[in-house]
Amino acid sequence: MPTIRDVAKAAGVSVATVSRVINKNEYVNKDTEQKVLKVMKELDFKPSLVARGLAGKKMNTIALMLPDISNPFFPEVARAVEDVAQQYDHNLFLCNSDNLEHKEKSYLEIMKKKNIDGVIIISNNISSKDLEHLRETKIPVVLLDRPASHENYSVVRANNYKGAQLATMHLLEIGCRKIAHIAGPKNLITAKERLKGYNSITNEYPWFEQTLIAEGNFDVQGGKTALKKLLADHPDIDGIFASNDLMALGALKELKKMGKEVPQEVAICGFDGIYLTELSEPELTTIQQPIYELGAKAAEILIKKLRGELTETKIYELDVQLIKRESTNGFQNSRQDNTIIKGVFR
Repeated sequence: MPTIRDVAKAAGVSVATVSRVINKNEYVNKDTEQKVLKVMKELDFKPSLVARGLAGKKMNTIALMLPDISNPFFPEVARAVEDVAQQYDHNLFLCNSDNLEHKEKSYLEIMKKKNIDGVIIISNNISSKDLEHLRETKIPVVLLDRPASHENYSVVRANNYKGAQLATMHLLEIGCRKIAHIAGPKNLITAKERLKGYNSITNEYPWFEQTLIAEGNFDVQGGKTALKKLLADHPDIDGIFASNDLMALGALKELKKMGKEVPQEVAICGFDGIYLTELSEPELTTIQQPIYELGAKAAEILIKKLRGELTETKIYELDVQLIKRESTNGFQNSRQDNTIIKGVFR
């Protein structure tokens, strides 16, 4: 395998000149550049990414830190980031933190040492101090999905509050009279926003009480556990809004285990729009985030920052939509108190 020294010798130039041609970080005479490029082609010389990074302090690599690769939401985000990165001749360094603070801090240190060009972060643990350390090392950062706002960083997120309102309103409109919420972890901003959206609708109703909210863990088991608690406290629940699809699917499975008919007795709606919602029986009604678009937008912003085409920081909030499926279509309301107040059922 030819080396950079072989190229320099064949082209009659120094190794430093070949390095400048490869990294394009200093001026090289056009004729000399063409001679070096011709030799590189003749020798089939392909400079390693590591060598380029060491010479030019750039690895043509961006990092994506996410909390749980087993959640189908995040692989779709990662796919979008990778697709956009490759369009701009960048590679992707994927960091799965398992939502553990020590793993996230370890990854941040690796990024600094490996000359990662930029990073997209989905995290609940990264502090402002951690982000400032990245800024000090000149590593651009885009925050995705988690933080509501941060004046020093661009943020890409979906409208969680609106989505929760859409879900709760949909359950009311089909005739549900007692709607519970399986909330996400209290420390997650996305979960807090969805809880606020649910509360903004249900707080006005006389049947609402705080015990209609049970916290899950954004996974299938969390949905099952929360559902059992909710039905133990409120056996007359006829509608459920789960803060993500995995918990909704867990609740759906537990309802069927208990002999509850979905949607005839209990209607259920999730949040995210992952592909598994189309495979469940019945298919799950959900609030669909533009998952791929979220990842693609974050990657585009980061690449533009790396290329010097974007300097401003702002929040990019993408819209969500209600996808109606079998888990709410066909709900049979047995109560006769269907009056409409302020445009919704009461």
